[in-house]
Amino acid sequence: MLWLAVALGGALGSLARHAVNIVFGHVLGRPIPYATAAVNIAGAAIIGLLAGLLAAGRLNLSPAARTFVFVGVLGGFTTFSSFMLDTLTLSTGVEQGLAAANVIGQTAVGVAAVWAGYHLGLAIG
Repeated sequence: MLWLAVALGGALGSLARHAVNIVFGHVLGRPIPYATAAVNIAGAAIIGLLAGLLAAGRLNLSPAARTFVFVGVLGGFTTFSSFMLDTLTLSTGVEQGLAAANVIGQTAVGVAAVWAGYHLGLAIG
């Protein structure tokens, strides 16, 4: 049952991830690194919020539902491997500054997003 939860959630998360990539490609003319950054930061905020709500007792999820959301949906949605490839792609061209900003910015903003989401979840509770 948990394997199915991961597979279904991962499929949904991956579809959502691809949609973000398409939207950023159309809006900005290039998805790298902006779509990956948006997905990683949004995923960090969402996982923080859900963790805060769980910790505050305002959200109850069965083990299967937690696996579906945290491992499946958010695992399929967030994109650490794409983040690394975006950074490598930027660093091997003429955009080393953007590659460094990508690593520093996504890491710092991602941690801040998890923290903010977690504390929002606690506050809601």
